[in-house]
Amino acid sequence: MPDLTAGRPRRWVVYNKKDDFRGIAAQLGISQVLARIIRNRDVTGAAAMEGFLYCPETLLHDPKLLPDAEKAAEVIERSIRAGEKIRIVGDYDVDGICSAFILWRALRAMGGDANTVLPHRIRDGYGISERIVREAAADGVKLIVTCDNGIAAAAPLETAAELGLTVVVTDHHEIPYNETEEGRQYVLPRAAAVVDPKRPSEDGGAPAYPYPEICGAAVAWKLCLLLGDRFPEREELRSSAYRTELEAFCGLATVCDVMPLRDENRVMVKRGLLAAAETDNVGMRSLIDVNGLRGTALRGYHAGFILGPCLNATGRLDSAETALGMFQETDPSEALRTAQMLRDLNDNRKTMTAQGVERAREQVLEQGMTGDRVLVIYLPDCHESLAGIIAGKIKEQFYRPTFVLTSTERGEVKGSGRSVEAYHMYDALNRCSDLLIRFGGHAMAAGLALAEENIDAFRRRLNDQCGLTEQDLTETVRIDMELPPGLLTERIVGEFEMLEPCGTRNPRPLLVTRSVRLQRLRAVGRNRNVLRLSGTDSAGRRIEMVHFCEEGAFREQFLEACPAEAYERLISGHGDVCIDAVYSPEIHEWNGQRQLQFTIRDFRFSRREG
Repeated sequence: MPDLTAGRPRRWVVYNKKDDFRGIAAQLGISQVLARIIRNRDVTGAAAMEGFLYCPETLLHDPKLLPDAEKAAEVIERSIRAGEKIRIVGDYDVDGICSAFILWRALRAMGGDANTVLPHRIRDGYGISERIVREAAADGVKLIVTCDNGIAAAAPLETAAELGLTVVVTDHHEIPYNETEEGRQYVLPRAAAVVDPKRPSEDGGAPAYPYPEICGAAVAWKLCLLLGDRFPEREELRSSAYRTELEAFCGLATVCDVMPLRDENRVMVKRGLLAAAETDNVGMRSLIDVNGLRGTALRGYHAGFILGPCLNATGRLDSAETALGMFQETDPSEALRTAQMLRDLNDNRKTMTAQGVERAREQVLEQGMTGDRVLVIYLPDCHESLAGIIAGKIKEQFYRPTFVLTSTERGEVKGSGRSVEAYHMYDALNRCSDLLIRFGGHAMAAGLALAEENIDAFRRRLNDQCGLTEQDLTETVRIDMELPPGLLTERIVGEFEMLEPCGTRNPRPLLVTRSVRLQRLRAVGRNRNVLRLSGTDSAGRRIEMVHFCEEGAFREQFLEACPAEAYERLISGHGDVCIDAVYSPEIHEWNGQRQLQFTIRDFRFSRREG
């Protein structure tokens, strides 16, 4: 969970949602604390909460409900049985890699003559390109199946049609549209089938699929389930090893593509992480091993912050086909060598990212951009593959929608954006479409290309039209309940594991305690970036809390509210400073010992009670 204490003011909101918590707790055999936390995720009633906790397979939606899914299955089956060459075109991020693997693994298990191509980030840009289409035609390919891309690829797919290629699009991104006097007119690419959960219903209303917020790998996986029913003669398709292998890639992609961990996504991730931990796929097993996770109960954190970044690194600094090839590999030693290379690439990416973030931050401060409600940062020499990561980190620091633009070898400017809750990034780009060469994405993230001379106009247009208020640009910390740490037990905190998988829209629990009297501060760790804080709560109970923050940064924030002598007393163990603290409770294990740990996520100085 990211640290929230950078000194920027935030709005604290403590949930106060109602339900029969006593009855639910008794019925499900859980604490009332856990029942309240689940209710805060907009899950109501004992039956729904039970589904949320145990993620039964019955919560998965029927693949037939995906628009064009049956049509796509028919087209692909016909191609397989005809012995045609099939090319699967994915993308260079985790979702695109996992989507391509799922389709490749499934189609080959069905007897298909299928191979894969992933775009090169710099040479091709996002998704299917003219080059990829023309190479497919030259190679004798008859059917192209896209995954995690294609919905906005109008021009390349027109070329495919002109060359006599059949195309099936599987994607999960927003459907392109034009604003007209009659309202939005959605534009689908030219293809035999377009499978996208965000496709509006026939009358142009809300999407027909019950839960549109699934990733590209989930779309591919569901299509493969549907397609598998058409090949009853293929016994492998009924094996548990085959199904769990695909589930592992679906779960990993769902976490890494930052999908909401609600509804069927919880089922896919929970099953997927269990499958990944026991996988027979030599590439996945090697990636887990080189990151020291063998034997670990995999959580959303491991997928999103350890495994996923290694895969993304290859698409950023090398070629995503390296990662895909690792998953297709059958030689364990070769897969292990590739996994080690990906881990090393990711270490290099971390260094380059840190440098880019610092340069971006300096530009915001030095060019007086802190008054902008939408940040547009131009780093011409930055590696274009890092723009999205840097945009995300700058967005976290300033809590503004942020675009980071870079120069490319093709002479145009490319960029990536990351947004805040109140700002729909794709819609904003659509209103600037006349300034852009191309764009795509969704509410919280987007990619674009434009001419360098349009950067200033782009920045002005975004800010003039954003409509963001100060409240929109004040980060909200959503707190599950007010509860002093002294009232928590190891049993209650242990129950929080039942909330896994945690992540987007299902965060780890956050609690708040008021009027903690701090008496002692100790900085530990190699870089003195772990602070141990001792004190008492308002009832006089002893509290030990930990705060992951460099001592210098904490001291600077402290001195903005309190005199220097108060800090010296705190260091000496004689402090007398009160704070309200937002914290997350965890069970910390070290050297075979288990103890409760209360990690501070945000705090405010407060008036002492009594």
